[in-house]
Amino acid sequence: MNFLPAIPDPLHPALVHFPIVLILLGTMASVLAVFWRKGYVPAFAAALLVMGALGAWAAVASGKSDGGLVENTSAGVETLLEAHENWAERTLTAAAIAAVIAVGSAALFRFPRAARGAAVAAALAAMVVAWTVYETGHRGGALVYQHGAGVNTSRAATETPVVTQSSGNLKAQDRD
Repeated sequence: MNFLPAIPDPLHPALVHFPIVLILLGTMASVLAVFWRKGYVPAFAAALLVMGALGAWAAVASGKSDGGLVENTSAGVETLLEAHENWAERTLTAAAIAAVIAVGSAALFRFPRAARGAAVAAALAAMVVAWTVYETGHRGGALVYQHGAGVNTSRAATETPVVTQSSGNLKAQDRD
């Protein structure tokens, strides 16, 4: 019995999209922070990258705990799952490094040359993280869309939606 209905089960598919968005936004903000040092742009970029790194940690941890999402354990799926896990670890490591550099860049606001150099390093590190996010997501998407990982087929088979048409719009309703 699930006493916390607001927490999805499995958790990993629900969590992974937050660090993806935070890291990609943090990458854009860190590139902007190289050229626009006024205001809170460097601190905003650092905050996004820190939250993205924390989200990546949560996604990796939930991925390890939700290891049974892939029931088809053929050689191809196992290889793809291992590659996805390896890229997720790389993403976590790179995100933590980029976040630390971005925090350093924001903290060096009194030293403009050092802050600009750290901002360039943070932007480059964030671009590496964005690339690792792509690689991780590509493999995770293949697990979901090609091999059905995380898709609850037993529930989908029992809850067949009924499609009705009302004033030109299609609506799906669950059949009881």
